[in-house]
Amino acid sequence: MNVDLGIWNKLTKLLIGLLFLAGLLGLAGWYLPLIRQNERMRKEVQRLATEERRESETGSQLTASIRALRTDSNAVGRLTREKLGYAKPGETVVRFEEPGSNHPAAK
Repeated sequence: MNVDLGIWNKLTKLLIGLLFLAGLLGLAGWYLPLIRQNERMRKEVQRLATEERRESETGSQLTASIRALRTDSNAVGRLTREKLGYAKPGETVVRFEEPGSNHPAAK
């Protein structure tokens, strides 16, 4: 026997649909902060990985410099001349300086 409840049947289906939609929105609201936190953490991991690569390259360059200073007898002299501006006897040193400002002095 099929009884027609009229509007109550339609309202019950509407209520069930709205409750289901509210449940989905509740789940989305609950997980949205976790999703955003996950995105922030992924960006931080990428930034740290890039920084690690840069530091690793710097470490490799420094290791190569140390190895060169320990094994190459000319490396120490060359580094002294470059960094401190020293010269060997009979050697001419040319220094380039930044041009001074062309602005008149403030009075």
